[in-house]
Amino acid sequence: MDKTTLQHRYLESLGVVILLLALGRCAYKGIAEPESSEFSEPSESSEPSEFSEFSEPSEPSEHSEFSEFSEFSEPSEPSESSESSESSEPSESSEHPKYHRILSVPSYKEAFPDTNAVQLVSAQRWGVSPVKDRSDAEKRMNELVYIGASPYYHVDNLTQSIPYLVPRAAILLEDIGKAFFDSLVVKGVPLHRLIVTSVLRTQADVVKLRRFNGNATENSCHLYGTTFDICYNRYTTVEDPAGLHRRKVQNDTLKWVLSEVLRDMRESNRCYIKYEVKQGCFHMTVR
Repeated sequence: MDKTTLQHRYLESLGVVILLLALGRCAYKGIAEPESSEFSEPSESSEPSEFSEFSEPSEPSEHSEFSEFSEFSEPSEPSESSESSESSEPSESSEHPKYHRILSVPSYKEAFPDTNAVQLVSAQRWGVSPVKDRSDAEKRMNELVYIGASPYYHVDNLTQSIPYLVPRAAILLEDIGKAFFDSLVVKGVPLHRLIVTSVLRTQADVVKLRRFNGNATENSCHLYGTTFDICYNRYTTVEDPAGLHRRKVQNDTLKWVLSEVLRDMRESNRCYIKYEVKQGCFHMTVR
């Protein structure tokens, strides 16, 4: 047998063997493949899935513990907000403002007994020398203060005096007006301004006044710029010109409030006060 024929038969035999092996692989696939899933070590990517299947369940979280205990634990104490909401008593914000009572004074004459003689001593101590007339008053502007405009009081139409006071008395008048406003607010009374009816008098004014006013003294405290009169039976209402008309308040009610303010000023040694019945005013001198 020649060499070429031998090679040809070898190749045919080899092809038959390969064909048989291929048929055997198809018939017994499980034998041919390696059992890697049973014996090979798991890869890193497969660890989480395997551990999640076979590991014990994890411990419950804090939230789950609280939810379990909350079913059996006692109810918690109510908060302050819940107590206030459940309380039957109304809150302070829902209540009406609590105003102070109007007490006045037991007796006007007893509360304000300071005569002209008592007030004159203080007037001469703190005041200017008596003013002769209005031209003389114009020369005293370095000693006197104009009090004709203030948000707390109204100066009446003056015929026997001029609207000037020494600085000490002007401060007293301003403080009385402020205190009167504050008292009206805390007592729930609509705002009213005081009315000043007499201020600094010249010697010429005193002479003229004594002709028809027997109570006017020749040596009046008004001569020194330390004294002024506040009317107790008239007041001016404070209201918004563009707003609604304010309700009327009885003058006696305002007089009671004013008397409390003046009593406090007198007891604080700020002034002397005389209750004038015929003139309808509180006559006072700074101390």
